[in-house]
Amino acid sequence: MTLATTTIPNYLAGTWSIDPTHSDVSFSVRHMMVSKVKGRFGSFSGAIVTAENPLDSTVTAEIDLSSIDTNNAQRDDHIRSRDFFEVDKYPTMTFTSTSVQADGEDYLVTGDLSLKGITKSVTLKLELNGIGPDAFGGTRAGFSASTEISRKEFGVDIDMPMDGGGVVIGDKISIALEIEAVLDAA
Repeated sequence: MTLATTTIPNYLAGTWSIDPTHSDVSFSVRHMMVSKVKGRFGSFSGAIVTAENPLDSTVTAEIDLSSIDTNNAQRDDHIRSRDFFEVDKYPTMTFTSTSVQADGEDYLVTGDLSLKGITKSVTLKLELNGIGPDAFGGTRAGFSASTEISRKEFGVDIDMPMDGGGVVIGDKISIALEIEAVLDAA
């Protein structure tokens, strides 16, 4: 499987910086047992180091939790509070990869996700969308990734029961990443 992964068109080993202007870090969570609320983070950074063997590549990322945007300022303030993220004490969420595995034409990137002082192993399903030149003489790579986590496992364990059963906020959080990264100049 390692030999097949090196046939990625335009593949380059190097260090890539995540371009936050052309990337998106978003999530969705069940709300009131009937729908899903979506949100995103506006401030994040990270680096991807592609190795000669793509399976030896690594990624690190940091998300500013105060940059949450669910399209409702009152809800965002509540999520920043002690009930949820407690951003005064835990301002960032981080991810550091620990392994990369081939998964058909895609990849599984496993790493340590840290939120509210709790670190757990999480696996992202990753699609490499492409690598190519940009309009400024540089090189860009695009990735899509997704995973699902339990908010309660990361200490975001507020329970808000509803009359008649169920909860206001579900436990499972779906995370979706659309990442564009720029190859650092050598």
